[in-house]
Amino acid sequence: MKRIGLRASCVVGFDGTRHVLWRDGEVVFAGARIEFVGRGYAGPVDQWIDHGNALIGPGFIDLDALGDLDSTVLTLDNGDERAMGRMWSSEYLANGPRETYSVDEEVFKYRYAFTQLIRNGITTAMPITSMYYRQWAETYDEFAAVAAVAGELGLRTYLGPCYMSGMAYWRADGSLAHHWDEHRGLAGLAAAERFFKDFDGAHHGLIRGALLPDRIQTCTPTLLRRTADLNRELQAPLRLHCCQSPGEYRMVQRLHGVSPLNWLEQLDLLTPRSVLPHGIYTSGADDLQRLVDGEASLVHCPVVFARDGEALNSLGRYRAMGINFALGTDTWPADLLENMRHGLNIARLMEGGSALTSSLDLYNAATLGGAKALGRDDLGRLAPGAKADITVFSLRGLHLGPLFDPLKNLLLAGRGDDCIASYIDGRCVMHDGQVSGVDYPALQRQAQRQYEKLMRSHSDRALGRPDWKTLFQPAIPFADDYSADAPLSAIDPLL
Repeated sequence: MKRIGLRASCVVGFDGTRHVLWRDGEVVFAGARIEFVGRGYAGPVDQWIDHGNALIGPGFIDLDALGDLDSTVLTLDNGDERAMGRMWSSEYLANGPRETYSVDEEVFKYRYAFTQLIRNGITTAMPITSMYYRQWAETYDEFAAVAAVAGELGLRTYLGPCYMSGMAYWRADGSLAHHWDEHRGLAGLAAAERFFKDFDGAHHGLIRGALLPDRIQTCTPTLLRRTADLNRELQAPLRLHCCQSPGEYRMVQRLHGVSPLNWLEQLDLLTPRSVLPHGIYTSGADDLQRLVDGEASLVHCPVVFARDGEALNSLGRYRAMGINFALGTDTWPADLLENMRHGLNIARLMEGGSALTSSLDLYNAATLGGAKALGRDDLGRLAPGAKADITVFSLRGLHLGPLFDPLKNLLLAGRGDDCIASYIDGRCVMHDGQVSGVDYPALQRQAQRQYEKLMRSHSDRALGRPDWKTLFQPAIPFADDYSADAPLSAIDPLL
């Protein structure tokens, strides 16, 4: 195996307990494994690569990684979601839900999203997509193709088709209701089991299986009990979105008489394999203790909630109880540095000071915390024997300011696209900011075409099927009606 050595002004190593910073450091790896981290490697090296003024560190782990063309920007400052077709209406449900994208377009959205993840220094991802524009949930065949895309790009992924047994919809009177289809939910679970058994370990171990039910409020008790049974059999990571809205909390309490986390505990779904976004709405200390006792991990996604004026209260308080945190992006952009920065600021606002949450807490969540949530002691760190999942962040940018502590500079002022090189499983998947084999302009053009298709589909789901152009309002009004008939790409000079 070819032995590669990387040098940079700063290297984040791991001493067996914590991250440590090496000045003028080196990382040496052969194949998929790291052999040396430190300074002054004396052994033979086939190729040295000197990245100069840069920070070499472990790849980021994103356990709620957007695998989609982000639709949340459509709701930003756009009024009541009930009127814009983001959720199903009773009329749409009666007419029969349908797919917005073709099969090839469904797979393309993952190619687009996975490229963005790599571009931002994410080396391990557990993707999430929206179901509102789908006929139902994801399929086995679709994810066989997604696994091929991940393998081609070289992204380490935890995959499985999302499954669910229900979907919320708006009645004509503006009230919320739920449509249930138990058969479809159980068929989706069977597809997830089949995918796991066929693809866990594929592409030389880059692809790992996971159980990914949609959300706690879209799964029946039967589906979740059978998920728990299968999880015990497979010993797989299990991600379930919960405790993310007051409506979800009230619904679970009304149907089952307990809080969402209490219900998950009763279903045996709070275990060391449980990966739970987002943990915001709980009963308090009793619920948090359930997480500690079950050794479940929370996935913190601060940016997407802050946009709606919501926040975890708080990272420092949860951590003080012993809860493990991973990080997730869950929305656009696919930038974990931005989520670290916002996560730090929001935590300190919620805590009324800086004593409970440090910048290192957020960095640890994006690396060591994510690895712990996955049960992996070979990810999220640079140490001999660990996987060669390595990122290089440039420290040359004027926007970073004068350097004192490169990690603090990146966290306070850095961007995901400061990542200039990425190695996953020892393979260079990005060099000089270019993801291998990807035509960026062509990728963006296709994404724009599909996004227009998604926007038009909102008309089908909105009550009364209004003209789709009336559903979305720009931050400032157009000076004329040029955009009314022209495609969005026609007013984008980059396209």
